[in-house]
Amino acid sequence: MQRRAPRLATAVPAAKLPAMTAQVIQGIQQLLATPALPELGPQPRAHGQSAAALNAQLDLLFREAKIPPPQQSLIRSLVLLWHDHLEAAHTIAQAIENPDGSFVHAIMHRREPDYWNAKYWWRRVGKHPAFPEIARRVGALLRSRGAGELAAKILPGGQWEPGAFVDACEVAATGGSPEQTEWLREVQRVETEVLLEFFCHE
Repeated sequence: MQRRAPRLATAVPAAKLPAMTAQVIQGIQQLLATPALPELGPQPRAHGQSAAALNAQLDLLFREAKIPPPQQSLIRSLVLLWHDHLEAAHTIAQAIENPDGSFVHAIMHRREPDYWNAKYWWRRVGKHPAFPEIARRVGALLRSRGAGELAAKILPGGQWEPGAFVDACEVAATGGSPEQTEWLREVQRVETEVLLEFFCHE
């Protein structure tokens, strides 16, 4: 079943008014509406879109909005990562030397998987402005799943702790239950949706 495009939230703080129209933002978000969620690891999904097709769609959307190239690069790298093009996403993200670029870089290494390196990049991110909204949505998600133990690990004190999420993904990759792996994939979805919203509003 086709996933709906994530709803545009207003809870993520923006440094300024968005340069993109709602229609362009919706078009970008629709690129995350894939039939299946990304794996926690690097495994590509069947019937995924090619990097060339994604880049063509993004180029078309970007032409409709006057947004600076750095913002375009952040969005492009995150969308490519969602579609399992880890190397292409990495090439873009590693050239963006700020917390936003480090955020995408950290997710990529977590999926690679290179857990130590992922934690290094999370330290480079610091306390990102998207963290509170990730924490809010992940908390709501895990409460609805009855996953209180997992929530306590990755949301200590109600705060998003990306290093703890890296640890949870590593456990899942080395013998975690299918149920917990699916919860973590849902958490990864929330993380990506919130970050994309943030990028669209910078």
